[in-house]
Amino acid sequence: MAMGLLLLGALAGCRTAYYGAWEKFGYFKRDILKERVIEARDEQQAASEQFKDALTKLKEVTGFDGGNLEKTYRQLQGEFDESQARADAVSKRIRSMETVAEDLFAEWEKEIRQIQTPSMASSSRQKLRETQARYEEMRGALKKAESSMSPVLAQFRDYTLYLKHNLNAHAIASLKGEAVSIQNDIGRLINEMNASITRADAFVKTLE
Repeated sequence: MAMGLLLLGALAGCRTAYYGAWEKFGYFKRDILKERVIEARDEQQAASEQFKDALTKLKEVTGFDGGNLEKTYRQLQGEFDESQARADAVSKRIRSMETVAEDLFAEWEKEIRQIQTPSMASSSRQKLRETQARYEEMRGALKKAESSMSPVLAQFRDYTLYLKHNLNAHAIASLKGEAVSIQNDIGRLINEMNASITRADAFVKTLE
């Protein structure tokens, strides 16, 4: 417990030093948050494109009609590995964005309490609440798309492992129903990603 608190304190200290260094160049938490949102958005975009590639390969495998089955499997496995890597990268970017947002809003709230003019404090607090509401809406869209990746990847993993264990045309034929289900799920996932990207774009504009 004590060690955990020390670690949290050290991490907070590191972030304070990080922010302080950037502030010397006129680059504040608001600017950093904008950058982190853009990075999360771009990572979602890259993941969306990867899942599209995986969907294309999955359709090719489902329609397999002779050829080198092991090569086809390895290509599909490669698509899965890249999709998993992209999903992990999206999660990392979102965590980074959330950390800066939490620090920004905490600082904003603290500074509001230092404003002695009631009307100014009230106006600043209203602006904070509006920004937080827009942020949470955008964050919710990103998180929804992120959470949808796990079950799709789980299905995808099962499919590729089954093919690995049964490298024959009969195995592919028996998995057609499952393949269609995965394809539909990937399609929905891509739509959710596109929606989250749109939300992120809108939030970034409010920070400009």
